[in-house]
Amino acid sequence: QVQLVESGGGLVQAGGSLRLSCAASGSMARIDIMGWYRQTLGKQREVVATISSGWNTNYADFVKGRFTISRDNAKNTVYLQMDSLKPEDTAVYYCVAKSSSWSTWEWGQGTQVTVSS
Repeated sequence: QVQLVESGGGLVQAGGSLRLSCAASGSMARIDIMGWYRQTLGKQREVVATISSGWNTNYADFVKGRFTISRDNAKNTVYLQMDSLKPEDTAVYYCVAKSSSWSTWEWGQGTQVTVSS
């Protein structure tokens, strides 16, 4: 059974930085896509950034230039470096992963990021 475990969330002041990590375990399959979504109360979950196994990246417009996604394929781990954080970045951040060997996308349990003004 695939498991995604996130870490690195917390409370930070506006303008500060946080680094999220997500480690995948329970599968020997190559993970094609890893990424991050976020959700705030009353809003739909939205994609933040994704990265392929070949390190192709995609970012939501609202994080371009501030967030950087990366991954370590040997460790099946994806990272999200978040700089110049804004109060509107406050959300629960979820790790996602997909392999062609899996029938569905896999999700982590979420980690809270709170940015104070």
